[in-house]
Amino acid sequence: MKYAGSRSPSSRFDAGLGLNPMARHSRIRLVILVALAAALGAIAPVWGLAAPAHAHNYLESSTPKAGETLTALPKDFMITTNGTLLNIDGNGAGFALQVTDGAGQYFGDGCVTVEGQRMSTTAALGAAGAYTVTWQVLSTDGHTVSDNYGFTWQPPTGFTPSSGSSTVPDCNGTSAVNTKPAPDSNTTGAQTVDTGTLSTVLWIGGALLAAAAAVILTFVLTGRRRKGAP
Repeated sequence: MKYAGSRSPSSRFDAGLGLNPMARHSRIRLVILVALAAALGAIAPVWGLAAPAHAHNYLESSTPKAGETLTALPKDFMITTNGTLLNIDGNGAGFALQVTDGAGQYFGDGCVTVEGQRMSTTAALGAAGAYTVTWQVLSTDGHTVSDNYGFTWQPPTGFTPSSGSSTVPDCNGTSAVNTKPAPDSNTTGAQTVDTGTLSTVLWIGGALLAAAAAVILTFVLTGRRRKGAP
């Protein structure tokens, strides 16, 4: 079917709707804005999921390490996180670093020192065997983060074991963590972001933005071609 004159079907359709060139450009801009708004609306929840994942502190290193066989008693047991810890009162209230053996006996006085990204307590252990470190910190965002991991203790010759306690050691309120999980040397001792899930979430968000950009670019290039057409 041939169309009368040189008018294209789209221009005839616009004319039928009473759209002048200015109105037609306004319609294109509206479509662009709607596409962009839809993309941003879809990605906003994605960003909302990704942001909290980075908010909480997580374990970067520890003494002893998860799954380690310790053969010498260090001066301190230590937890190091990825960010500054929120030690509001300066006394370590709400923080805890507890060490238990396979029988559930606690070792150490429960007092912790919080400095920057680190929390530590004076090291104390009993007889050889499996032990569990249970820790709790206040993240930079004010949320409590806790976890546990196992290690093995093989004391050197001549080591004098410390006496354990069946009660939770309390120093400045550190008895807030009072669970006694079974020793498990396979645990990582780290509360980390699930990198696989986070990568998928960010990939979806990037794809949505790329689609919106493609729509905008298509309309811009189409508009330029039509302006340059004879």
